Amino acid sequence: MTHLTLADCRAMDARDPLAPLRDQFTLPAGVIYLDGNSLGAMPKAALARAQEVITQEWGTGLIRSWNTAGWFELSRRLGNQLARLIGAGEDEVIVTDTTSTNLFKVLAAALRQQQGVAPQRRVIVSERNNFPTDLYMTQGLIELLQSFGGARYELKLIDGPQDLAAALTPDVAVLLLTHVNYQTGFMYDMAEVTAQAHAQGAVTIWDLCHSAGAVPVDLNGAGADYAVGCTYKYLNGGPGSPAFLWVHARHQEGFTQPLSGWWGHARPFAMEPGYDPHAGIKRYLCGTQPIASLAMVECGLDTFAVTDMQAVRAKSLQLTTLFMDLVAQECAGFPLRLNTPVDTRHRGSQVGYEHPQGFAVVQALIARGVIPDYREPRIMRFGFTPLYIRFEDVWNAVAILKDILLTKSWDQPQFHQRGAVT
Repeated sequence: MTHLTLADCRAMDARDPLAPLRDQFTLPAGVIYLDGNSLGAMPKAALARAQEVITQEWGTGLIRSWNTAGWFELSRRLGNQLARLIGAGEDEVIVTDTTSTNLFKVLAAALRQQQGVAPQRRVIVSERNNFPTDLYMTQGLIELLQSFGGARYELKLIDGPQDLAAALTPDVAVLLLTHVNYQTGFMYDMAEVTAQAHAQGAVTIWDLCHSAGAVPVDLNGAGADYAVGCTYKYLNGGPGSPAFLWVHARHQEGFTQPLSGWWGHARPFAMEPGYDPHAGIKRYLCGTQPIASLAMVECGLDTFAVTDMQAVRAKSLQLTTLFMDLVAQECAGFPLRLNTPVDTRHRGSQVGYEHPQGFAVVQALIARGVIPDYREPRIMRFGFTPLYIRFEDVWNAVAILKDILLTKSWDQPQFHQRGAVT
């Protein structure tokens, strides 16, 4: 490996076609933000948009703004704007609720679909280190169905992609996977895995929380069935911003989802006592939508208007490869274990290292102005958002990491104290 220098990183920045996009974000001085895989930075347009929604649309328009400001159609309109980033078609995506809630909807719908054609299929396959909410929601739905005397389902957990083929037995109804693993950054080949599941009669649900806005996704090209994801990470929608779900067009009219709220009704303002689902993706809505936070999602999506996911992916791989190479060059000899694929075909837009004192090292980094995050067990996660991270940022982050490891400055009492959020 060629010895890398700060000058090399600055030269990469000078050649970066995405460099101007950094100006669209509010980034605090003296901070290198490597946690966009948990919460994206704030688009500068968000403040003005929030003020407009609150002071004009709500303050002046009041209830009239459901019509005059386009509030009523906002979830659908945002879904269509997001669709191009994930390989979806018109009216196949809706922005609403949380990832957990949306997963409950599509998992229930998928099981109901399978019950109609293959009732003997009672197994849901996922990964042991899938994001916990995916597993918790699955467990909760299984328990709910059983408590009412319904079909008894089983959640079968695999330890990684090497176990997938053996797990896809004839009793599997649903394969639930995160496209890019939150711990390791491992990325599945969506088309290949979807075809593998379909060949065994299973339907697929993909969690795109660590994919959307970071790597190219082609849901229709892969022939997938369902997908969910959040908007507050690489899509920069704001803390707790509404999530999204996608349903392939071939499934949309076949059944209803279980959370049959009035916004999913075909005629919500007819106030009919019986539920009649809306045609298409809008049937996956539940209740009244959170307009202020939905409006912030649009600001995040707008930042992608002048680029495409292929360009984003190219820079993402450059950033993550540079970080891995610099850590190998500058931090050799320290107890760091890379847990992210070197193979770019299976790497998302984050890099993780395990360290015996990973939590304390992360806290020391934050105190020095480098913000990654920590995940059990002992994983330091560094997220690289191509829209605003510079190559020089990578150099500086590794330099600070090296100094912290060399001086053991992480071994101070304040860096071992845990808050509610890590």
